[in-house]
Amino acid sequence: MTHRNGTAVRIETAAYASHWQGVAPSAKALFALGGMGAAWVATRPATLAALAAVLALAALIGARVPLRTYVAVALPPLGFLLLSCLTMLATPGVDGSWYWAGSMWPAVVRTAGRSLAMLAALLGFVLTTPLPDLLALLRRLGTPDLLLDLMALCYRMLFVLRQAWIDGVTAQDARLGYGGWRHAWRSTGLLVGQMAVQVWQRAAALQMAADARGYQGLLRFLPAVFPHARRQNAWAGLAALLLLLAAAGDRV
Repeated sequence: MTHRNGTAVRIETAAYASHWQGVAPSAKALFALGGMGAAWVATRPATLAALAAVLALAALIGARVPLRTYVAVALPPLGFLLLSCLTMLATPGVDGSWYWAGSMWPAVVRTAGRSLAMLAALLGFVLTTPLPDLLALLRRLGTPDLLLDLMALCYRMLFVLRQAWIDGVTAQDARLGYGGWRHAWRSTGLLVGQMAVQVWQRAAALQMAADARGYQGLLRFLPAVFPHARRQNAWAGLAALLLLLAAAGDRV
């Protein structure tokens, strides 16, 4: 979490500024599912790389997601993927030493390509779909109301805690709390401890407020209207089908 823009803020800002905001969330979900299905079906590394590139370009060029935002959001999962691939290439021997498993290279390349393609499909969906639209889609699909309410409350708490963290860092910095590594570590530890207490207190206050209002487990948002949803779903289904056919042709 940075002082200026956390990951949640970047995602929500990109979703509301996306050129695809007016596209029905069902169409975007269908296209993303088609990309993920194609990534699962394809086997050749070149096909998987091309699929990941197509899905990324669809978000960057088609939805006009800023490249800087896309890279910033993708870096954490890419780092995890890189670490996972490196651990697959290193194997312990019978003598307790570690060896480079060159025979695993084809499987690692295929796994990395498939993961990149699925990541590109997922990023294209979350970076173009605001949370209210996503919750409305999940509600239509029959997701339990309690789970949707927990998603909305947790997402809201991310922004509240981010602002509390920024205020705490600003106050500590004004008192020279980050003048050197020792002071920086001490200030960070104190702030983390205080934030843990604030999380507990805010959660308890939120529960009390919900109980006082006779909470019934239903948080409603003003539904967005997508007049061209049928046509958009048809185009998204066609694009998803083309991706699946291209991936299936990879096996022939």
